[in-house]
Amino acid sequence: MAKIYLHSKKIESVFELLGNNENDITYSIGWALANSHTFLRAFVKLVITKASHPEKAIIYLQEFKQDSGITDIEIRGEDFHIIVEAKRGWILPGNKQLNLYARRLTADNDQQNLIVAMSECSQEYASLHLPKNIDGITVKHISWNEIARLAESVKNASHAEKRLLEQLGVYLRRIVNMQNQLSNLVYLVSLGSGIPEGCSISWIDIVEKKNRYFHPADKGWPSSPPNYLGFRYYGKLQRIHHVESWKIVDDLHSEIAEIGAKFGKHSHYFYKLGPAIIPSKVVKNGKVWPSGRVWAMLDLLLTCDTVSDARDQTNKRLDGDM
Repeated sequence: MAKIYLHSKKIESVFELLGNNENDITYSIGWALANSHTFLRAFVKLVITKASHPEKAIIYLQEFKQDSGITDIEIRGEDFHIIVEAKRGWILPGNKQLNLYARRLTADNDQQNLIVAMSECSQEYASLHLPKNIDGITVKHISWNEIARLAESVKNASHAEKRLLEQLGVYLRRIVNMQNQLSNLVYLVSLGSGIPEGCSISWIDIVEKKNRYFHPADKGWPSSPPNYLGFRYYGKLQRIHHVESWKIVDDLHSEIAEIGAKFGKHSHYFYKLGPAIIPSKVVKNGKVWPSGRVWAMLDLLLTCDTVSDARDQTNKRLDGDM
């Protein structure tokens, strides 16, 4: 079989010819659901406990209805109605959008009605930022990785279905991984030299002595835990740590006794850090706000003279200019 390239990139799946924005992903999944009864049954079973003849459902893409918006995918069966909202990256639908869809579904009050949000978000993150129901309609989340795994796990399908689902799995994994170009990105934060109010340990000692770090599970902070964390204090880059593990916690005092019981009583990402990577030369902050948080690639941080240089060269590399 001949190889095929699009814009100098090798094409591994027919779905890649569409592209990788939200609509492209929506159309690809919708096509697979409509052309593989086995995949359609597996998907419906994943989100609804019991459904009559899911393989007879009708798939609607970009369906418009007055006063309830445009849906990405609708799956209408004999006794169920599912609305799927697809988001590219770590983005979830807001309550305003969910309310519009709930309004459409409440008209089918004799059926099993459900809203499914699809995104790259982990289930831990989605559980914090997505309501379990809206106006009495259940809301669930499924990641692109889960859809890819579902496509790859389907059994008793025809050869044509298997080829289709294999192509879908390749396409979705490429979207999620994007050649894993971002795997060596370091998220750099600035540590103050003081002690947090109500605590008996300094910000620096939490990292240096406890090998731990935490930040709010909120906007303005990474929604996906980084592979590496870098720490700036006293005017320069001091250390970089690989993230060994992470979890979401509501009580920081239970993780670090020196942190006051009343400190940070809301959800935080809590990281266990690996051994420190200490720069072999002085890497000053450069043109970075004293309290600013930036991303930079690990190799550039260890070779550039300043954090701002590493940040700028990282951006050029990601833009394809290097």
